[in-house]
Amino acid sequence: MDNIDRRIIETLQQDGRASHAQMARELGLSEGTARRRLAKLLQDKVIKVAAIPDPERLGYHTSAFIGLQVDPSRVEAVADELSELTEAEHVSITTGSYDIFIWVNLTSSEALASFLHNKVGIVQGIRHTETFVSLETRKRALGAGLL
Repeated sequence: MDNIDRRIIETLQQDGRASHAQMARELGLSEGTARRRLAKLLQDKVIKVAAIPDPERLGYHTSAFIGLQVDPSRVEAVADELSELTEAEHVSITTGSYDIFIWVNLTSSEALASFLHNKVGIVQGIRHTETFVSLETRKRALGAGLL
């Protein structure tokens, strides 16, 4: 990956709908070069183009990080099980006080309580959870700062 690839990625991070022609103009490339470079980045799975929704505008008014302490022998299985939950936007196995963190967006605090009791609470191997409710989101960007 070179500087041109990085600039294509930066362009798409600012406008995921940028056309090949627009990228070519902004980067001083031919349209064919922009198209080929983008196709290669996608094919090599360096990037994927996706929409980043605003949960608040979609009716999801409660966002939370949930830290989970898990039996050591169950960490990977629990992470896999949590990854299957549609509410889980992000699931990470971590170091530190918690073995796993999940990020969820839900419609209300009542929906969060139900999620914790009826979905997370029944997963075998979870010993303890701590929920951190987001009061305000100042930045929502996937992959920002990687270049």
